[in-house]
Amino acid sequence: MTAVDVLGARPADTGIPLGRLLRVELRKLLDTRAGLWLLVAVGLSTAAAVGIYLFAAEPAELTFRDFVDVTVMPQELLLPVLGILAVTTEWTQRTGLVTHALEPSRGRVLAMKFAATGIFGALAIGLGLAAAAVGNVLGMALLDGNGSWAYGAAGLRDTLLVQGLSLLQGLALGALLMNTAAALVGYFVLPAAFFTLFTLVDGLQEAAPWIDLATSQDPLHSHTIDGVEWVQLIATTTWWILLPLAAGVWRLLRREIK
Repeated sequence: MTAVDVLGARPADTGIPLGRLLRVELRKLLDTRAGLWLLVAVGLSTAAAVGIYLFAAEPAELTFRDFVDVTVMPQELLLPVLGILAVTTEWTQRTGLVTHALEPSRGRVLAMKFAATGIFGALAIGLGLAAAAVGNVLGMALLDGNGSWAYGAAGLRDTLLVQGLSLLQGLALGALLMNTAAALVGYFVLPAAFFTLFTLVDGLQEAAPWIDLATSQDPLHSHTIDGVEWVQLIATTTWWILLPLAAGVWRLLRREIK
């Protein structure tokens, strides 16, 4: 009689539960000094943006919609860095061997990294909306501000798109380069270089909305996107986010762990 006869068939190996993997990835973003201070910076910069706008803008401009737009600016700059850190830390801090020894399926680990950054991104957007609401109330109470609460589904859609695409851009660069420094340089330098190029060269200005991601996203910031501007946004998102993301995932799933 074998051990299997006595104890019964061994249960199928289902791997580490996804919920546990998600909690681990959330803790990784909080446990490192870089991740923790980045999240603190997101919160502080959001509050500071609302505070500065509250006292710098004219009373007629103190509306919920304008306050929300103000909170988008610092978050749009910082959230992609969170996406980069979520992916690259495993490789630059040399923890990949431990992670993938415990969970050999790289796809499951990567999916939970995406989910963890998405959760923090959603919390950041919620923080921005709450800060904008507080700013609007203070504007009405202290400065006789406009106080309009008009925002609508289109405004929320545009805000979610801007922030979501920013996060995806960080995740794409992190997965493609798998090095924190290189991904950060790529994120900050390449958009600035393209913006300068399209600004200085008159012949390229008409092509900018089809090539430059920041230019194609301008209508989202002004909440005026329509018609061909959607096609331009899809095109630049494909060049700058979807293709690098696909290449990065392919590379990450096949890279040798050292």
